[in-house]
Amino acid sequence: MQDIIRQLEEKRSAARLGGGERRIESQHAKSKLTARERLDLLLDEGSFEEWDMFVEHDCQDFGMQESRIPGDGVVTGFGQVNGRPIFVYSQDFTVFGGSLSAAHARKICKIMEQAMKVGVPVVGLNDSGGARIQEGVASLAGYADVFQRNVLASGVIPQISMIMGPCAGGAVYSPAMTDFIFMVKDSSYMFVTGPEVVKTVTNETVTAEELGGASTHTSKSGVADLAFENDVEALLQLREFLSFLPQNNREKAPTRETHDPVDRPDMSLDTLVPANPNKPYDIKELIHKITDEGEFFELQPDNAGNIVIGFARIEGETVGIVANQPMVLAGCLDIASSIKGGRFVRFCDAFNIPIVTLVDVPGFLPGTAQEYGGIIKHGAKLLYAYAEATVPKVTLITRKAYGGAYDVMASKHLRGDVNYAWPSAEIAVMGPKGAVEIIFRADKDDPEKLAEREAEYREKFANPFVAGKHGFIDDVIMPRNTRRRIARALRMLKTKKLENPWRKHGNIPL
Repeated sequence: MQDIIRQLEEKRSAARLGGGERRIESQHAKSKLTARERLDLLLDEGSFEEWDMFVEHDCQDFGMQESRIPGDGVVTGFGQVNGRPIFVYSQDFTVFGGSLSAAHARKICKIMEQAMKVGVPVVGLNDSGGARIQEGVASLAGYADVFQRNVLASGVIPQISMIMGPCAGGAVYSPAMTDFIFMVKDSSYMFVTGPEVVKTVTNETVTAEELGGASTHTSKSGVADLAFENDVEALLQLREFLSFLPQNNREKAPTRETHDPVDRPDMSLDTLVPANPNKPYDIKELIHKITDEGEFFELQPDNAGNIVIGFARIEGETVGIVANQPMVLAGCLDIASSIKGGRFVRFCDAFNIPIVTLVDVPGFLPGTAQEYGGIIKHGAKLLYAYAEATVPKVTLITRKAYGGAYDVMASKHLRGDVNYAWPSAEIAVMGPKGAVEIIFRADKDDPEKLAEREAEYREKFANPFVAGKHGFIDDVIMPRNTRRRIARALRMLKTKKLENPWRKHGNIPL
């Protein structure tokens, strides 16, 4: 018995040491934590239960039979974050560069399957050189096994990927199918083909950071949701982020106690919208003033800034916020913002998170670049997401809601539950100037007459009352009372039940 216990401790020590002290020091020299150090930071102290610590690869080629390390480059198991269970895997770059073998993949698949059974989120801490070349197609099969489980878990449990090192080739497609991707600046990157291959095939010279670094994917491609300064900040922020999410698609998000009065008026909101309809203002100011303690966990802040998305709480309950941002492109919807907003709306709908939509949208962005890029199909993604969503939907029009963009932004016609407008709202087919130039084309050479017509149009149509007359707006509310009115609407909608017609699945315009 003592002999077995000694062997057990030896194997545990070998597994905990990973690739050895020299490689751990190398990891630290790059300002990166080890796989186990990351788990210590992410999980509540003493809560981690490790699985498959003794798993080893079974490759017999290229001398691999002489090199076996318990755990095989990934630490897997379950633990707690803020007292709530999660399953997690953390790739260990000190062991074969974190490369994925068949055994490595089996460990990941095992915790994903168990997470689906018990209904808790899966978090992946990615730090891997890719497929283990020595294993050939067996490692590729391992990736595909993980991909299949990503798809089966989608919409069932939250899946979050934290990229904390390299993630290249086929490895990128597992994070791509998870719900959220976070990265660490200067130490993580994602790309399908590396800089050397790009140079060979396209003759472009590019660094790994330029090609697939955190700044690239958070500002240009929109692949990643947020980038953090270092491993420590990333893991602490991930703990906070998880507090907004439910455990699975059958549960509600957790409630957090708040001391922020729900009926708190904010007089400054009465003057938030400028008198000049062409002057911008920051929609985030409104978001911070209506949420509990002014907190807002924004996602993708550096990508498609004309739409703002993220999580907040009202009366302690998680809500998803989608808002047009007049500070960027006047709040117009374009390809990037439609994709960004549509995916977020679908996540909220899948996981029972009510959606609060703040509207100030003059329309879809015109131009050949948008049309050639497929704005029709991409804009339809946001439309489809809102129309399909069955969670509570509360909409507030602060200023402009013109044309098809009015319809798309959670209008009453897309089953918006409660639709409010501020007195400054302008709900019409288009802005007064453009409308008058079309309707009164005969007066185009008479600026004075056109100005009169524009004032007449603005008075008659550019206000919330025409929509209110048709019942498309439930009430015109005072800006100062926005928090109280939205909170009341959400409280009323807590017991909402709505089901879409039975179908295998819809065919979203991808």
